Amino acid sequence: MRALLAAFRIALRAIVRAKLRASLTILGILIGVAAVVVVVALGLGVRQRVLGEVSAMGTNIIYIWPQSSQASGARKSEEAAMTEDDGRAILEEALSVSDVTPFSSVSMQVVASERNVATSVMGTTRSYWKVRSFSFARGESWSESDEQLKAKVCVIGETVREALFGSNDALGQYIRIGKHPFRVVGVLVRKGQSSFGEDQDDRLLMPIGSFRARVMPTTPGRVDQLMASATSERTVDRAVRQIEEIMRQRHHIEEGGEDDFRIGTQAEIRKSQEQIFDTLTVLLSSIAGVSLLVGGIGVMNVMLVSVTERTREIGIRMAIGAEELDILVQFLVEAVTLSLIGGLIGLGVGTGVVAVLASALGWSMSLPMSAIAAALGTSTAIGVVFGFLPARRAARLDPITALRRE
Repeated sequence: MRALLAAFRIALRAIVRAKLRASLTILGILIGVAAVVVVVALGLGVRQRVLGEVSAMGTNIIYIWPQSSQASGARKSEEAAMTEDDGRAILEEALSVSDVTPFSSVSMQVVASERNVATSVMGTTRSYWKVRSFSFARGESWSESDEQLKAKVCVIGETVREALFGSNDALGQYIRIGKHPFRVVGVLVRKGQSSFGEDQDDRLLMPIGSFRARVMPTTPGRVDQLMASATSERTVDRAVRQIEEIMRQRHHIEEGGEDDFRIGTQAEIRKSQEQIFDTLTVLLSSIAGVSLLVGGIGVMNVMLVSVTERTREIGIRMAIGAEELDILVQFLVEAVTLSLIGGLIGLGVGTGVVAVLASALGWSMSLPMSAIAAALGTSTAIGVVFGFLPARRAARLDPITALRRE
């Protein structure tokens, strides 16, 4: 320990004697560590934000879409019909499913007074609010009788409300869709953009019977999609298997036959997003790591110059009894000290940049202890790895040759 402290004091004196050269070396490490810290924090911030948005889309959602299938070796030209009855059967028979809602949509121009806006017009049922985790800022959902009577009522998102009514209250106002006026009975709480870039507030919803009767006529009961909610996160896979069995039975698909529907889950979307973020984080960290490599080369270069300049000093130390190990430790400690100083300053700079970015972007960004430990550990490793060759060269100098050096 005493030898290490002595080596540390010598290292500090050497750094102070060559302030400019040491500062430039430290700058290289500083930039690399700060870059890695910022990249890691940004990656975690984006991951938390996007996965939070995925969760905000609903709880344990399972999506069921119709798709074309093969029959007698030929692919059918049209997708198989999916109906509300399929949804009712799933809700009744699938024990791991808590809610099911049918869903159809079309993009249309809607008009209120002198204003108009293009938005997604959707037909669904009241269970949509629970499946998709929507709540109401003002008003309420349409009633069960509205669904049965195909009433001309609608619920709108905040984006549509602002576009059509500005600062005015939208409740009780009428929106014309095609030639039919629909009364606004509710306004949804703002949700913002989803992880797919979709504005979740840019929508107008109505009873699905009203949608089929007045907006987009289709065969009775037909829907574009079914959305189901599993009873819990642990029962999602079981719910998917149950839905698959029910749909195959209802659509008379023989064993071994190709499904005329497809099923996707929120968990799959989340997993896909996590894989993308993992790949991006590794890629960006690798790019930032190049800065650390450059900094490490700078440390090696400075230490080689230092060994050359201090050859006579090394010879004197060896002449009065210093061994090869003492010289090796002295220069290794100097290299590690340079790297650690750069690492600590880089960590501080990176943390400051992260705080500024978090404030500017409005994101929740944090730096885990593992990242801090990795930054300091990397700095130490750079000092050891890139300082070893100069230290080894210094330790193997011939004392007599070193003393002759001017």
